[in-house]
Amino acid sequence: MKKILEGVWIILVILTIFAFMLGHLKFMPTYLVAILLISTFIKGQLVIDYFMDLKKVKLKYRLIPTIWLTAVISLIAILL
Repeated sequence: MKKILEGVWIILVILTIFAFMLGHLKFMPTYLVAILLISTFIKGQLVIDYFMDLKKVKLKYRLIPTIWLTAVISLIAILL
């Protein structure tokens, strides 16, 4: 389990560095914003599954934070 968490942590760091690099662009086209929101969703889902340890619980308990995350990211996408 420790190796899995280390791998997930490395993925989270890579996605965070990727988002940081995108944030320094002077011109941000719509497709890059979409990529950024998708990477944010992936990061959130990894945190929900592995660090909140909800991967092993019933689906209804996993859906609560996933639906919340989807709603927040969708609202951000709509407002942009």
